[in-house]
Amino acid sequence: MFKVNKRRLKPYIYLFPVISILLFVFTLGLGNSIMQSLGYRPGIGLYEVTLDYYREVFRSGGFLSGLLFSFRVSLISSLLAAVIGVGIAYLLVMQKKEWPVLQALLKLPIIVPHLVAAFLIFTIFSQSGFLARLSVLLGFIETSREFPPMIFDTRGIGVILAYLWKGTPFIFLIVYQLLRTIETEMVEAASNLGAGGKELFFRIFLPLSLPGVFSAFIILFAFSFGSYEIPFLLGPTVPRALPVLAYVEYINPDWTNRPYAMAINMVLAGVSVLLVWMYHWAFSRYQQFRKGH
Repeated sequence: MFKVNKRRLKPYIYLFPVISILLFVFTLGLGNSIMQSLGYRPGIGLYEVTLDYYREVFRSGGFLSGLLFSFRVSLISSLLAAVIGVGIAYLLVMQKKEWPVLQALLKLPIIVPHLVAAFLIFTIFSQSGFLARLSVLLGFIETSREFPPMIFDTRGIGVILAYLWKGTPFIFLIVYQLLRTIETEMVEAASNLGAGGKELFFRIFLPLSLPGVFSAFIILFAFSFGSYEIPFLLGPTVPRALPVLAYVEYINPDWTNRPYAMAINMVLAGVSVLLVWMYHWAFSRYQQFRKGH
């Protein structure tokens, strides 16, 4: 006879009421969004289910340019955050000291809201900001208008800087804890065999911390790709990041435009699901590679 382990089942029984409510709300919201993206919204006289809105989205030049902008900004900021975060973590681990003040400063951007981060980046890097005024004061440029535009520019430099400032400590915290768990005997043995700092990093520290680095990178990329506040405050009006484009279409006074906005949101959700799948696929392949070697 099949025996039920009541002790293991007990926590799930307690959580069932909350989980069921959350699942109901999530499923209801997702289903409503999907139906709206397919053009079905009886409240405004739309009854026909169609894929025309998705076709319109993928044929739109604004959507394609926004997709490329969001992808480029998210990829660059996440890659830079991963490289810098891993580098700082490795340097601190090799110092074999705690450095509590430095660690506290590195953790500070994590607790700062994104709105505050956008304000700081604007204050420092805009053409009327601190660096522009300092450049004028030092005589590098004559007027602040000569300072290279980093805010509201089509390259998204201000957006990248904000994501980089927020994402680097996130990578650092994950990698630093992973590197500290590496057995010192392994490192000492490699050092005794003549391995220098470069060999230790690429042959021991980086391979062992790679799953954590990759998972943190995917999280950063997915978050920045779907984030709204920073691109809205620091990004250009053309091209618009996809979350900003979806918001602009959503607040359109013409309610018949709402399915178009929901179709953009569904594309964003689809990209997020794809990123999660890529993470699981790559992580499983990496685990198989590790077992084979």
